[in-house]
Amino acid sequence: MDKDKRMQVVMGLIMAGGNAKGSSIAAIQAAKKSDFLAAEKNLTAANQALNQAHNVQTEMLTQEAQGQKTPVDLYLVHAQDHLMTAIAFKDLAQEFVDVYKRIEENH
Repeated sequence: MDKDKRMQVVMGLIMAGGNAKGSSIAAIQAAKKSDFLAAEKNLTAANQALNQAHNVQTEMLTQEAQGQKTPVDLYLVHAQDHLMTAIAFKDLAQEFVDVYKRIEENH
């Protein structure tokens, strides 16, 4: 993979992670206001962003399995870190939305 392509991959992972995290934050904020339709839409958007990143990772893994080595540099490490944080944040956002729903149901 040439340097330009690798940077596109890195930026794609960072953008997908940022989009997923932003949508997760919006889901929590919507649930806090009892707008569970918006919360679910934002969680869906977060999942879609994470699926895009997963597809990029799958492509990289496929290329690696075919013998096309991907140089690991600080950019790629940062992108992966950013993505993993977004995944954890989305999982926690789902839990927050569920808790806010339960609170709403019990009131």
